[in-house]
Amino acid sequence: MSREQAFLHMLDAASKIQWNIAMILEAKAVEAEKVRNWAINHLTPDAFETHDHQLNEPLQIHGQIVELLEGLTKLENGLCSNLKAVLVQDEGGFGGEDGMFGPGFDMGDIEK
Repeated sequence: MSREQAFLHMLDAASKIQWNIAMILEAKAVEAEKVRNWAINHLTPDAFETHDHQLNEPLQIHGQIVELLEGLTKLENGLCSNLKAVLVQDEGGFGGEDGMFGPGFDMGDIEK
């Protein structure tokens, strides 16, 4: 497998991961909407014994959301570093006149 083919496989894998992340976020948005509706209807001040308990419950939910977002951010940063490796042009020469994908690949054809 040539270097260009390996990079294309990396880009394909990255795009599939991005699609899966989008599906995860969509499912989380639906779940969050359900939780919001439940919380609005069931978490009234009468449902808690103390004010501290009333404060701690939402803080735990927010903590879980923050952990999820931190995990996704770390995943995205990893993908970003992989894509940088593909896009960086080095002195080895795949960024020269022929471009990264060789002499048979013309970016001008895509725009037409």
